[in-house]
Amino acid sequence: MGRRRAGSSPRSHSAPGSGAVTLTGRGGVVVMFGAALVCALLSRWLGVGLLAGAGFAIACALAAFATRQADLLTIAVSPPLVFFFATVLAEIADALGHGSLVRALTVGLLTSLAATAPWLFFGTLLVLVITMVRGLPANVRELRGKLVGVRLFEKEDNENPVRWDESPTTTAERRLHHGEVD
Repeated sequence: MGRRRAGSSPRSHSAPGSGAVTLTGRGGVVVMFGAALVCALLSRWLGVGLLAGAGFAIACALAAFATRQADLLTIAVSPPLVFFFATVLAEIADALGHGSLVRALTVGLLTSLAATAPWLFFGTLLVLVITMVRGLPANVRELRGKLVGVRLFEKEDNENPVRWDESPTTTAERRLHHGEVD
């Protein structure tokens, strides 16, 4: 039997019950969304523009590290959508007290998205780098393997068995289709 180093336990890898936090894909998206929304609201209320973007980037990194390996693909594709919805919701909450909700929302949303776009790109890049290191390529290969036999967008051969628009000119060119009688 091999020797164990002092201080190490047989459950040192993230086994259930070992104290390590693992999230599902949905849980990681919720963490990103919640942190992005809270940081965006605090940024508007406190007047600290850096808080919204930095909070989103930190939440992206935490979600990418804490999400279980089977759900890395979910985390890798979600930061732009999460960022957009958190920004929209924060702008709606901020615009409620102003005279024209539509005007305040439009101007505020465009300004917020333009000001925090670099943070969106940074957070997305962080998630991609972290998930690539943690095993994202294996998830993509697994998904590709599952989709090999699936024909999603191919045209069906038997789509319309009765073709009214085909009229051959000679009997040599005429072929009977399924269901036709000569």
